[in-house]
Amino acid sequence: MKFLFASDSFKGTLSSPKTAELLTCAAREIFPDCICDSIEVADGGEGTTDAVLSAVNGKSNSLKVHGPLWEELTCSYGMLDAKRAVMEMAAASGLPLVPDEKRDPRYTTSYGTGEMILDALNKGFRDISIAIGGSATNDGGIGCIRALGVRFLDENGEELKGCGEDLIKIRKIDVSDMNPLVKECNFTVMCDVTNPLCGKDGATYTFGKQKGATPEIQDELEKGMQNYRDILKAQFGVDMDQIEGAGAAGGLGAALMVFLKGTLKSGIETVLDLVDFDKRLEGVDIVVTGEGATDWQSVFGKVMQGVGMHCKAHNIPAVAIVGSMGKGAEDIFDYGIESMITTINGVMTLPEALENAEELYLCAARRMFRMLRAGSRLA
Repeated sequence: MKFLFASDSFKGTLSSPKTAELLTCAAREIFPDCICDSIEVADGGEGTTDAVLSAVNGKSNSLKVHGPLWEELTCSYGMLDAKRAVMEMAAASGLPLVPDEKRDPRYTTSYGTGEMILDALNKGFRDISIAIGGSATNDGGIGCIRALGVRFLDENGEELKGCGEDLIKIRKIDVSDMNPLVKECNFTVMCDVTNPLCGKDGATYTFGKQKGATPEIQDELEKGMQNYRDILKAQFGVDMDQIEGAGAAGGLGAALMVFLKGTLKSGIETVLDLVDFDKRLEGVDIVVTGEGATDWQSVFGKVMQGVGMHCKAHNIPAVAIVGSMGKGAEDIFDYGIESMITTINGVMTLPEALENAEELYLCAARRMFRMLRAGSRLA
């Protein structure tokens, strides 16, 4: 019997490697002669770079960039081989980098993300995957693109700095000095939201509040984003209100598509491609996956859905261990997951469940492998 373990982390309690360690322990108790393989996975959100690096034995590259408030900080991105790199914009421009009392997307910038991209280009990487979740910004990505040589000019022809409050001031975009290495590179943008750039479902009104924008600030930023949209349409012939994902990461999605010709792709699908997941399925009898909380959202670009669909395509059964099941959790059965059990084994409070997460997970794994043993005997 050969198992492959590919679980998402249980946020705040169990890492993906820890779930694999516990599954291996339980599997060998029930199937002493089994072969256990594991792979770290993520859905394009926090932890994506680390998961991919672990799976392919890649290396991390550290550098100094400007953070969301223009402060100097050290961040890193992943080097998979001589040509491929993977990075998270949140490492340079993420919301957790901004203290609560300083959160105001009028003043935050994605410039540091552009500095990460520039560093990768200068080091010879020509296939760059960028996860854009968790941003602190609502600058339309102009900070990021400015770091790559594009100039955003005001009515006096002066170059703007590249933050949210600058969007309303843009009158012309000068791409003549954009770094020429950009044209040599293929960019994949990991994004699972479909928001347009502007409007009630756009970048500002959907995500602005969580970044510190009051309703008044949102109205101000929306006017700026509309101005930016109109200039993009006039100069480049694209209407970012008609393109899904343009509003991701405060409009960074739009900038990466327009200026870098980036291709938006599901986060989990990108990760599974980067870690060569389908090849890892060769010779596997059963895959075990899971996540902390499963509900209706789990079938929209999350780890279990991606793993389940790939297993289904290869006719390999997949089962899951999850922390909890919410409304719509059983929708996952339509996406290649054959069965699912929870770690909770009795009446308990959430703090109790979190405190005992490791023990509860191990017990659930033992129950699951016993059931699989019973099934194998029936077969």
